[in-house]
Amino acid sequence: MSKVYMQDGRLVVPDCVTIPFIEGDGVGAEITPVCQKIVNEAVKLAYGGKRSIEWKEVLAGGKAFEKTGEWLPEATMDAFREYLVGIKGPLTTPVGGGIRSLNVALRQTLDLYVCLRPVRWFKGVVSPVKEPQKVDMHIFRENTEDIYAGIEWEQGTPEAEKFYTFLRDEMGVTKVRFPKTSSFGVKPVSVEGTQRLVRSAISYALEHQLPSVTLVHKGNIMKFTEGGFKRWGYEVAEKEFAGKTFTMNQYEKVKKDLGEESAKAALAEAVNTGKLIVKDCIADAFLQNTLLIPEEYSVIATLNLNGDYISDQLAAMVGGIGIAPGANINYLTGHAIFEATHGTAPNIAGKNIVNPCSLLLSSVMMLEYLGWKEAGQLITGALEKAFGEGKATNDLARFMPDGQSLGTVEFGDCVIDFL
Repeated sequence: MSKVYMQDGRLVVPDCVTIPFIEGDGVGAEITPVCQKIVNEAVKLAYGGKRSIEWKEVLAGGKAFEKTGEWLPEATMDAFREYLVGIKGPLTTPVGGGIRSLNVALRQTLDLYVCLRPVRWFKGVVSPVKEPQKVDMHIFRENTEDIYAGIEWEQGTPEAEKFYTFLRDEMGVTKVRFPKTSSFGVKPVSVEGTQRLVRSAISYALEHQLPSVTLVHKGNIMKFTEGGFKRWGYEVAEKEFAGKTFTMNQYEKVKKDLGEESAKAALAEAVNTGKLIVKDCIADAFLQNTLLIPEEYSVIATLNLNGDYISDQLAAMVGGIGIAPGANINYLTGHAIFEATHGTAPNIAGKNIVNPCSLLLSSVMMLEYLGWKEAGQLITGALEKAFGEGKATNDLARFMPDGQSLGTVEFGDCVIDFL
């Protein structure tokens, strides 16, 4: 077995690489083998048999609980730590105490601080918006802070009462309207957490020659958490990427010192010389703008809760979460877990109708992360051909003019035919 490893800040990937995978619960048992079959064929075709993937199954979720009595065995965490790069199907979240979410546990334990969600439209896929081809964004959602810290106290508990007493007596807080029946949550947002996320977003935009990074926040209301995110994000752009970026923060400074015309001239020069434009937008305005002027946005850097809303809205704009890929990445250690972004869908499990494209496009992201872009491009091209001819699983085909509804397995074979 051959492992991915980090050397001098870069991934080193052997030609035959071992990838740990979690099959997933519910529909995971159907989409995982289909995706692996497609990926294997694409890698074989792209590199003439010189490269290959050895899939190593590890357990989590319902399958793990049945076999080991644990929802997330330590052996699974050890495998992801050791092999750096892995992929997973959808997982059931256990009901009751213990782990709140297996997905969150994986992200927190491995410190996968970036949730990367690229969103694009495929010709042939029916969208609820008029011009879905304008949607082409890459969302960098902070993955370890904000609501994902999971710091909450339920109303009526001694802990909630104690927390409120501290707020009132020690911090002088008087704005809790109904203290006896309030639950409380804490939203940590740090300088370090913000900086590493924004740094990753800017580096990604520069590497892929994308035009802008937008910091999406609610800093007009939450001035020290989300406002801090905006401020610290601009600091990263201006201090660490000086000469490569032009920020709207700098624009406002030029406008204040020299006037609006000078600011406009500085911005025009930055665009003409190919500098990355770093700007910001209030979260609610941004959600509106994605519908009205999606072409204005490319890379998005945002906090956890905002990113949750944004990711799902953008996915809906290009046809739904069934074709929305996702990854959880730590660019410093190299650890990355790619995943289906939808749930386990127990109501359709075992019926050979589930759409495998979320996991398949996440597999494409994984191939790109490994540096095997040619194999990823083969899969993307095959999907474009299939959708262009109206061939898809029922969730997409039923809306296509002359759509041909295929089963999960049959759609996988169709994609292979188009590779």
